[in-house]
Amino acid sequence: MKVRLTSFGQIEVEGQRYAHDLAIAGGRVSKRHKGPSKSERGRFGHTPLTAAEEIPWGGKRLIVGTGANGRLPIAEDVYSEAERLGIEIVALPTREACELLAELDRKDVFAVLHVTC
Repeated sequence: MKVRLTSFGQIEVEGQRYAHDLAIAGGRVSKRHKGPSKSERGRFGHTPLTAAEEIPWGGKRLIVGTGANGRLPIAEDVYSEAERLGIEIVALPTREACELLAELDRKDVFAVLHVTC
């Protein structure tokens, strides 16, 4: 799947540009709705990825792009839920996550991609 972080705050998926975080489930792209995680912002210093969000758990592996500088915190409850479901989490800075996604068929992509920090 062709995904690339074009600049800080901008990502391109299959030729379509987005200026917000994304969730990708089996190749289907949608906006990441981080509202359910905002209550944890004070604890992490940044809105983390938490299990309260609609995370695309459909595959064997969840790829998390942790931002241009790799600063997206991932709450422990995400790791706990992944373990319960038998899903591996691969967390990398978003540029590196995009390189990994480029090796996958669209239907095999389950990811959360942060486009800033």
